[in-house]
Amino acid sequence: MTDNFALLNEPRRPWLDLDSLKEKFLALSTQTHPDRVHQSPEPERIAASARFAELNSAYQCLREPKERLRHLLELERGAKPADIQRVPENLMTAMFEIGQLCKQVDAFLLEYSRVTSPILKVPWFERAQNWVAQLSLRQQKIHSQREELLLELKAMNSAWETATASANRPLDRVEEMYRVLGYLTRWSEQIQERVVRLSL
Repeated sequence: MTDNFALLNEPRRPWLDLDSLKEKFLALSTQTHPDRVHQSPEPERIAASARFAELNSAYQCLREPKERLRHLLELERGAKPADIQRVPENLMTAMFEIGQLCKQVDAFLLEYSRVTSPILKVPWFERAQNWVAQLSLRQQKIHSQREELLLELKAMNSAWETATASANRPLDRVEEMYRVLGYLTRWSEQIQERVVRLSL
């Protein structure tokens, strides 16, 4: 398995400074960009394209916290995190509320799709804006939860780096954070999709 941290000269840890990561990616990708070898023999061009694609893939993985944690867990444990569908207890209420809100919005959108007259659609606009406001409020809560997790990740770096062995690192907490980030990302996408659909 490719170590994306090593590929981009980053220490293997839960939190990375995204500006520094981007600088390293840009410096490395400039050196290996396929355009630099466009007149070289084909094997060299193929190798440059493969290297550039590998760097790009590593950067995309490490810049996204959820994917970075998944990759970190794979490297530290030698296997992907188990596919557990159990929702953490502290997210159960949020999951229920988001599910209910999305169902209500879907019912509204279904009703709206049956209205054919432009004049009859006018009053629906205000109702749609009310749903957008509720969805936006929920989206802000998700964003706040995500920011709290990212702050915890940042604080985790010092303990991570001083641990002498993988066994001393907080891998269980990293895995839990990986799962929570997964739920938050999924919910955020579901809400955003409905906000777009409500743009009547």
